[in-house]
Amino acid sequence: MTHPAWSAARAALPPCWRSAIGAEFDAPYMAALAEFLAAERAAGKAVFPPEPLVFAALARTPLDAMKAVILGQDPYHQPGQAMGLSFSVPPGVRVPPSLRNIHKELHADLGVPVPDHGCLTRWADGGVLLLNTSLTVERGRAGSHARAGWHAFTDRVIQAVNAREAPVAFLLWGGHARRKAAMLDAGRHLILESDHPSPLAAARAATSPSPFAGARPFGRTNDFLRARGRAEVDWRLD
Repeated sequence: MTHPAWSAARAALPPCWRSAIGAEFDAPYMAALAEFLAAERAAGKAVFPPEPLVFAALARTPLDAMKAVILGQDPYHQPGQAMGLSFSVPPGVRVPPSLRNIHKELHADLGVPVPDHGCLTRWADGGVLLLNTSLTVERGRAGSHARAGWHAFTDRVIQAVNAREAPVAFLLWGGHARRKAAMLDAGRHLILESDHPSPLAAARAATSPSPFAGARPFGRTNDFLRARGRAEVDWRLD
């Protein structure tokens, strides 16, 4: 039985997602996760993103429209940043350092102008699933909900995308995301692994075998989709 905390979120998902992963909301671990989040909030802890945006990635990008997946770790953990889409911040919010590096690589890869904002909803609406492996986080504590149960849920999401016959590009940036590569069918999908776009990883790029800068994930994704008769991703953000 679906925990009351998840009933509205489950009902709001596109039908294709409800069909593929709807049963997960009935799993005991999801009931435990709901109780954990309720206890965190009752204790006065700020949890991001706001509750209505926890499943925003699934709500904005239907499974049957999927072209690519960009996998992040967990939401931004400062007020006003997290919006339920990996790496994205709302309009008017200062662009975080990792996203600035994503913008730079996008420009170097495809010549796309660097935007003056960090909102990636255009990608999400265009078939790019902007998924974090944990869908919530405590204010000021990166990774704080990594063991709360979210990984079981988001693994099912990844498995649902992997099971699709239509080929998809998986962009796995950083060690946390790259651990999911073993779950994926490299014969059907494109798996692009590189370092995380963070400044810390960029500082080590000279000694890394897979730096983010120069990896061309956006162009390679479109090359892959086009070769398989699928529509390309429109990566523009202006």
